[in-house]
Amino acid sequence: MSSRVVAENALPVTNTTPYFGMMELDDYTRRSAATGASPTLGQLLKHVGDVRKEVVGDGSETPVHQALEIGDGTGMEPRSLPFVLSFSNLTYSVKVRRKLSFSAILPRSRSRLGAAADSEAPAVGDSMFSRTKTLLNDISGEARDGEIMAVLGASGSGKSTLIDALANRIAKGSLKGTVALNGEALDSRLLKVISAYVMQDDLLFPMLTVEETLMFAAEFRLPRTLSKSKKKARVQALIDQLGIRNAAKTVIGDEGHRGVSGGERRRVSIGIDIIHDPIILFLDEPTSGLDSTSAFMVVKVLQRIAQSGSIVIMSIHQPSYRILGLLDRMIFLSRGNTVYKNRTEFALDLIRDLEGSPGGTRSLVEFNKTWQSMKHPAPAAHSNAVHDQNGMSLKEAISASISRGKLVSGATNTNSNPSSMVPTFANPIWMEMVTLSKRSFLNSRRMPELFGIRLGAVVVTGFILATMFWKLDNSPKGVQERLGFFAFAMSTTFYTTADALPVFLQERYIFMRETAYNAYRRSSYLVSHALVSLPSLVFLALTFSAITFWAVGLDGGFSGFLFYFWIILASFWAGNSFVTFLSGVVPHVMLGYTIVVAILAYFLLFSGFFINRDRIPNYWIWFHYMSLVKYPYEAVLQNEFEDPVKCFVRGVQIFDNTPLAAVPEVLKLKLLDSMSNTLGTKITSSTCLTTGADILKQNGVTDLSKWNCLWVTVAWGFFFRFLFYLSLKVGSKNKRR
Repeated sequence: MSSRVVAENALPVTNTTPYFGMMELDDYTRRSAATGASPTLGQLLKHVGDVRKEVVGDGSETPVHQALEIGDGTGMEPRSLPFVLSFSNLTYSVKVRRKLSFSAILPRSRSRLGAAADSEAPAVGDSMFSRTKTLLNDISGEARDGEIMAVLGASGSGKSTLIDALANRIAKGSLKGTVALNGEALDSRLLKVISAYVMQDDLLFPMLTVEETLMFAAEFRLPRTLSKSKKKARVQALIDQLGIRNAAKTVIGDEGHRGVSGGERRRVSIGIDIIHDPIILFLDEPTSGLDSTSAFMVVKVLQRIAQSGSIVIMSIHQPSYRILGLLDRMIFLSRGNTVYKNRTEFALDLIRDLEGSPGGTRSLVEFNKTWQSMKHPAPAAHSNAVHDQNGMSLKEAISASISRGKLVSGATNTNSNPSSMVPTFANPIWMEMVTLSKRSFLNSRRMPELFGIRLGAVVVTGFILATMFWKLDNSPKGVQERLGFFAFAMSTTFYTTADALPVFLQERYIFMRETAYNAYRRSSYLVSHALVSLPSLVFLALTFSAITFWAVGLDGGFSGFLFYFWIILASFWAGNSFVTFLSGVVPHVMLGYTIVVAILAYFLLFSGFFINRDRIPNYWIWFHYMSLVKYPYEAVLQNEFEDPVKCFVRGVQIFDNTPLAAVPEVLKLKLLDSMSNTLGTKITSSTCLTTGADILKQNGVTDLSKWNCLWVTVAWGFFFRFLFYLSLKVGSKNKRR
């Protein structure tokens, strides 16, 4: 019986090279002797050099597995593989808008253009304005563990669509056909747990090292029953498996920070999705954007993953000759149809030529269907044959894989339902929140310039306000200046939170990738996101309050300062939550900033500063109560003018802000005497005419107390966080319609 033995390069390079070199050299010599041709010295030296380079590498390569075929001469077939992912008759179509042209409007003109102008036959439901485009057309096949199945084809052939269909990333009802594992239909929940999906783009936190990135992935995907040392051991083993030991302590990097190479970044992206050793691994063009050597290294890693007992399914656009030697199964697509050929470059060129011809690739499609029907008479029978060949149910296969070390997050549940065997999430919600918060803090700590810019903006704004409104008095002009200061200060606190907009926009696709396959709960991300933002908000609120409160000369003493700090903090919290919610809805930063600035301007307009509540038209009064600026603005007004004995207008000050302000004070006193005689009340130069309560009443601040305004502002923050959670639920489905 023959079996395949995989020799790991687990020893140091200096000890490993001679062993592999002699083994391969002897094998090479024996094969040469069998053919009757003696190798020349140059051939032998070249072969040894190739083996040495393959084993040692140039510092960026991944250690290779050396495969030996050991046979006992019995001629028996190797043991059947436990997992077979089969898919039958997968069909997926979408509606697209039709471009209007003379050929589409005038039948005669269209007929003169020939069949090449539109090789696709009109489908049922097509109209002048829309047509049905078939992205997948009756695709069938199978993938086994221990092998790499590659989906190939020209751009637009449907490679990524097929990967999405197999990974359950197309909405139910849109995709027709069946996908089964060991003959049993795959439940969506089970597929999320036993599989992983690597996107085409590398979505990583830039300021985390390779080792830290993988360690955080281990914290998410491995159960808390595993000790810290075992998780670290798993990460170290994965680093060796991925061949990125030299880059383990290097940060990932981005446009502004130097980090790892493109090939290493791609292998890290693969690593975070295989940390729990999934049974099925989907990859959307993992070699895209890489040079030939880096692409070969990535596929070499995927070969090792497959040989560990996983099903590896990937799309690839332009494979090199070396990569072709690593692929076990290949599916060629052309405009959503399957075409099988042996030679890649010839097949791709032929398909491209045929696509531009009048007949298209229909002849190849029909040939493939005929060949498939001859090889596999019936998909259902084939599915049953797979199940019988393996001799084990899906539950038994998963249990066997877990016993071999697969699905490290694995199960203790003995329920007969395969979907109940593996937990949906590896860790409790509190542990997810701790890990998420720790990762976010670590990434932010290594980019102090971001918080420095926020702090600088608050300090500069506070300094300008403090110097502009320095030590305001209690005159009528001082009252008006206080109102202006409060309106500007409260609106500024909201505007300075707009920097939270790009935070989630940068993390959006990382979040979607991690939650798509149950790395953590969306609620965990929501809470940790809020917790991480609080310390910086507290520091910014304290800084702004300390700079402005005593410099402007606000009232209330230390207790007044504390409330002023709390309302500033509540404003930062509500504004941060509002901007965070918008980041979950708006896809682009510039569009988000435009919306934020516009809405905050409306909030300020309807806050009650420019026009009192009593003067707002009835058809706009609802916006007044929705204004985020209204409640903190009214709260600081009450904090400033709540003292019942403090007077703001005395005697002749009543003429301030009027044309009589320029009249000599003697005449003002005579006017006061005349007013006293008319009113029957003695009014002197020291008589208090306007108190804080009068100012509040004049400005329409009578609805809520200052503490109620504070709680409403805090409640707005929680409300927008809840809306942010809903946007995460709705916007992270990541499925085609």
